[in-house]
Amino acid sequence: MKPVLDDFESAPGSATSLLRSVVGTSLRRLGGWIAVADLVELMEAVDVPVTRTRTALTRVKAKGLLEAENRHGVPGYRLTEAAVPMLERGDRRIYSPRTMDRDGRWCLISWSVPEEKRDLRHQLRRRLTWIGCGSVSAALWICPAYLTDEVEEVLTDLGLSRNATLFLSDEVRGPRSPREAVAGWWDLEAVRALHNDFLAAHEDEVRALGPDPDPRRAFSAWVRGLDDWRTIPYLDPGLALDLLPEDWPGRRSVPIFHDLRDRIRPVAQTFVDEVVAAPQPLEAPA
Repeated sequence: MKPVLDDFESAPGSATSLLRSVVGTSLRRLGGWIAVADLVELMEAVDVPVTRTRTALTRVKAKGLLEAENRHGVPGYRLTEAAVPMLERGDRRIYSPRTMDRDGRWCLISWSVPEEKRDLRHQLRRRLTWIGCGSVSAALWICPAYLTDEVEEVLTDLGLSRNATLFLSDEVRGPRSPREAVAGWWDLEAVRALHNDFLAAHEDEVRALGPDPDPRRAFSAWVRGLDDWRTIPYLDPGLALDLLPEDWPGRRSVPIFHDLRDRIRPVAQTFVDEVVAAPQPLEAPA
């Protein structure tokens, strides 16, 4: 069974990315299957018209996320078996972002890949970046120790376990302060921009929803917020706050996402339940 990889090639806010977010947050609750008409209605609630939904469906099917399946004469889609581990992995990272303790341990990844396997070298660098690793040098990477298992999964998936050695360390020493070193190992400005974009798009909206939001509006806010958030806990390794600038925007964005997750998501789920419980037409758009 070929694994389905987290797809960061779909820009947040695109029809394909929003479809992945709708699928990820809804289909497992629904037993892994949804009628096409219901999926179209959920996508329309996040302002994606049916024509763009059809295009997005073609793309996620090609990625191995969904398969077409009719049930009782109703056209629909079901999650593929291979997609479930990817979604579960995403749940752990996205819904419960971790933060490194002030005295937390580090994982160092030293690797050597032959020149004739340069494509694997490119994939390794890209995959390590995707899970939040920083680059000390070309073949020495670093991350908080709680990402060690994910590093090992990447190495195993690429067939490079024998090409790398992992070191767990309690301390990093050098000519630069830890805060200066971290700023050189990670592109913190790029991560800062992700947090700032999330805040600009969702901070005021989440607060304006109030204590009793309309379910459809809550669903739109939840899916769009989730869609914009879901890459952040991958690319942001969750470094200890004393290693980051004092004005680090994650101090504000994480509580906003937690509010979406804990307060808005349950209301959004009632909208999904209402849509799925509605009578189905005999025919639905493919």
